[in-house]
Amino acid sequence: MRGLLKMLSQMKFFISAQALMIAAVFLYFSSVPGGLPSARAAENNEVLSLLKPAEEFELSTFAEDLPVVRLMVMTGTGNVIVSQPGLGEVTLLFSDGNADGVSDGRVTLVKGLRKPHGLALDGNYLYVAAETKVVRYKFDEKARRVTSDAELMFEGMPTGGHSTRTIAKGPDGYFYVSVGSSCNVCVERHKWRATIVRFKPNEEVEIYATGLRNTVGYDWHPLNGELYSVDNGRDWLGDDLPPEEVNKITKGGFYGWPYFYGDSVRDNDFGGNYSEKQHGKPIGPVHVFGAHIAPLSLKFHQSAAFLNGDTAAALVAQHGSWNRSKPAGYKVVRLGFDETGKITQTEFLSGFLRPNGRPVGRPVDSLSLEDGSILISDDQGGVIWRMKPKS
Repeated sequence: MRGLLKMLSQMKFFISAQALMIAAVFLYFSSVPGGLPSARAAENNEVLSLLKPAEEFELSTFAEDLPVVRLMVMTGTGNVIVSQPGLGEVTLLFSDGNADGVSDGRVTLVKGLRKPHGLALDGNYLYVAAETKVVRYKFDEKARRVTSDAELMFEGMPTGGHSTRTIAKGPDGYFYVSVGSSCNVCVERHKWRATIVRFKPNEEVEIYATGLRNTVGYDWHPLNGELYSVDNGRDWLGDDLPPEEVNKITKGGFYGWPYFYGDSVRDNDFGGNYSEKQHGKPIGPVHVFGAHIAPLSLKFHQSAAFLNGDTAAALVAQHGSWNRSKPAGYKVVRLGFDETGKITQTEFLSGFLRPNGRPVGRPVDSLSLEDGSILISDDQGGVIWRMKPKS
């Protein structure tokens, strides 16, 4: 009898421990974006059915369960490196080696950075732009890992405000870094705020362009090398002002903020304080979007299916409004460039907004694969979507 009681007691402990383990797993996955893995996958499938790709492309899921995935860069062997600033991590996604349309796996490359956002590859170095500094790591592509501690390139970028930093290497050999404003609209004290700066390793950082409130995305035209960017305009001027901008960036250019918005329209809050002698003449945008759509990336893509007869074409991911009575954005648009630089706009991937105005995703960045597919990161869903040309 005593032995039976002991056995029952042990079973009770085992069942309790198992219940605690199940509860712990449930609580963990309930606390991370997306909830339980099965629920996340089911939700992604539902979103997939709602999204509307351009007719020349078909849509699928390349990778999921990537909380707050933001910017992407491809390695020479076709793997994809992504930033997850909300986790302080940089992750490597394996290429689709078995041709099933999905990444074959992943590994964490970097942990413990403060808001790592921008990524750039240069030779055997991986550059990461965090909130306050730019660092680089030696990167072993075959081993799929970094092989050194972080090497500081420069530091001193201010915290707070618009805190995501984007980095890219230009055709001139400089690395460019965008630094957003500290506020909605104000006169900045820190010289790097609302600018694009550039540097070369072991050289001083220099300011390249100013008056850019929050330029998260930019890229160089593949034929003429001109630098194009998207800028996020200020808030609290109503649903339809100011327009979001595409700018052609030139060295020393002043793009208006906080004194102007749109095509050099004076801002009533600070326009009276503008000094052309101090800042130079404001440069207006080459293309505009509706207000508050929050463009977060501009990337040129060069596959034949994507160009579709244009001289050059780029994608802009519109992250979507948070401060508009009727939501706007929440889609990816294609900008076609002709030989004169004229821009035409069409939709590339839409459907991220339900009819009731609730978003099911928020696109951030785009990246070309070697087969002509284009990846789209979605930081709300923690998903990377794949747009593959129809055969």
